[in-house]
Amino acid sequence: MESGILNLNKPEGMSSARAVSFVKRATGLACGHMGTLDPLASGVLPVAVGNATRLFDYLLTKQKVYRALFAFGSETDTLDRAGEVVKSGGRIPSAAELTEALASFVGEYDQMPPAYSAKSVNGVRAYTLARQGKEVTLTPKRVRVDALELLGEEREGIFSVRIVCGGGTYIRSLARDIAAQCGTVGYMAALVRERSGPFLLEKSIPPDALTKENWRSVLIPPDAVLDLPRFDLADAEAAWCKNGVPVPSSAADGLYKLYLDGAFYGTAQVQQGKARARTKLV
Repeated sequence: MESGILNLNKPEGMSSARAVSFVKRATGLACGHMGTLDPLASGVLPVAVGNATRLFDYLLTKQKVYRALFAFGSETDTLDRAGEVVKSGGRIPSAAELTEALASFVGEYDQMPPAYSAKSVNGVRAYTLARQGKEVTLTPKRVRVDALELLGEEREGIFSVRIVCGGGTYIRSLARDIAAQCGTVGYMAALVRERSGPFLLEKSIPPDALTKENWRSVLIPPDAVLDLPRFDLADAEAAWCKNGVPVPSSAADGLYKLYLDGAFYGTAQVQQGKARARTKLV
């Protein structure tokens, strides 16, 4: 089965599931996105095709880069511009105040997810409960923010911010928390994901540009996006590895890209002098 990653540029207003449907239609293969983007957001949406979906855990937690617009003085129930205003009349912070507040969020902090999120609450999505008007009880999650840069004031009360962060960070929650640090309220007015791990916005393609004839020409091989050292096995050792039998190895303990007879096979785990296939893509 053919497998790899397609780097989509999801347009604003389209759900991630809808973007994936374009890939399914073009390829005729099983596929899934590597980290959802809200319909309001646009930008990089990596979609795994075929057996590359098995690499989900390797790619989901990679560093992300966003460009966001944060609006101050009001807050919505969804923490973005699509929601209903629940708080208003807040003050607009100065650029100097914002710069200081942004610096305080660089590092790790316990972030409360939005009520309107895909977080599971007793088996039910949080956004489902929120839409039903039910109380949503969530717990904070430890997230990592690597860098925050104030790019400027786009218009009165709305500032552009670049965010570099770890996977699982809610930018809507970050807007709320930065506003609170400034003694006011705020929400996310727009969001563009510029990078997700090795996938760049300038090298992405619109979902509706995919066809049955051209998708292979833009399919990225799975081993090209794995930031792991190479591990090669040949001949008899390859046969043992395919059958799940560990083989002796002098390589250092850790994860590797596994090649059997020169062809990419998946990932391997080396531990205590033994190598074993971990994720098989063939």
